[in-house]
Amino acid sequence: MKVLFVLFLFFNFAYAGDATIEVVKKVDSLPSIAVEDSSISYNDTFKLKFFKSLIADLNVISIFNVDRHHRITSYNDSNVLVENKDKDYVLRYKMFEDDNGALNINLKLLDKDKEVLNKNYRVSKKGIYMFVSHAIAYDINKFMGAESVEWMKRKVIFSRIIAPKKSEIIIADYTLAYQHIIVKGGFNIFPKWANRAQNFFYYTSLDSDIPTLKYVDIKSATVKNIISSDGMMICSDVSNDGKTLLLTMAKDGQPDIYTYNVETHKYRRETTYNGIDVNAQFMDKNHIAFISSRLGYPNVFSKKLNTNEIEQVVYYGNSNSACSAHGHYIVYKARESSNAFSSNTFNLHLVSTKTDLIRRLTATGINEFPRFSKDGDAIIFIKNYKGQSSIGIIRLKENKNYLFPLKLGRIQSLDW
Repeated sequence: MKVLFVLFLFFNFAYAGDATIEVVKKVDSLPSIAVEDSSISYNDTFKLKFFKSLIADLNVISIFNVDRHHRITSYNDSNVLVENKDKDYVLRYKMFEDDNGALNINLKLLDKDKEVLNKNYRVSKKGIYMFVSHAIAYDINKFMGAESVEWMKRKVIFSRIIAPKKSEIIIADYTLAYQHIIVKGGFNIFPKWANRAQNFFYYTSLDSDIPTLKYVDIKSATVKNIISSDGMMICSDVSNDGKTLLLTMAKDGQPDIYTYNVETHKYRRETTYNGIDVNAQFMDKNHIAFISSRLGYPNVFSKKLNTNEIEQVVYYGNSNSACSAHGHYIVYKARESSNAFSSNTFNLHLVSTKTDLIRRLTATGINEFPRFSKDGDAIIFIKNYKGQSSIGIIRLKENKNYLFPLKLGRIQSLDW
């Protein structure tokens, strides 16, 4: 199959609307926005922390050229500050603490001194201020009529390696500004949200002789065992309705893909290759993508469930060892170098099952464990570079990448 490798192309013709090539350069035409702080509570350190979080979120939604200057004014001033008079928009907010100790924010968006949006926010404690910041950016993005960034408000769950065979499972926001350890003690990896509401999750425990998939109810703090298997036990994906799990198990000594019915507690073997089949991802209800060594090296294949129909999906790369799917789009990890004396480069690439086009999404370091957002607007991934482990966010249509470093430990796997 002839493959056309596409990187940073700027055209819009026969494949218009295809995310593998749709990279729109529009920075110069974006409207400008400045932020004015009218807070009346909290110390300067916290005020600046919230301001920086809001600026970062406004940058990530990618619909403005954002002024980064921290300027202070009165919330009820009829005009914007003189430094901002030439901006297309000014976002002004007042942050204050009420009698119950809750964080409150009054906000208005100004278009040439005219108020066009007004919203109020309240959270029980200031320690979760970043979720207010994300909500503000989401609401402004929605008001401006841009494509949804619902993923900004979702929580990320990841496993952090803190010592040999010791890990913690952490719930965080996408910037890692908020982190809450939900499982600690032992070696627990591969967390996976069990539903869209993000109040349940699965993870693999390696603390016993047999790897075991566990299920956690966050609200009740209850944990129960789901299924165990010698050698390997990983939940790689959950169907949209939460009723079907894609598992990797090695019941016969070789890893294979299984489906598991949450209601009947029965499983079905989906692959029978005498090699390695792992990391299955739903493309739709009855169609999966997965990694297999059936070419002699890891590569991406697809399969229709309950059939024997298996098809090679990716034709570029010699070691394609991880993937995520959203409809007919697949993002995968490929080794770009082979150096025995230094670190190799692993980049992420985007392909469509409807074209032969490939788009490279990263350029340096080890980029792995990609996961599409629920709406397909963005990809989250793990980046390891120069000893630093980070969460990365890729905005596909905006062709922008953002990195949020982890201060302690190394990220093993994640989901959102």
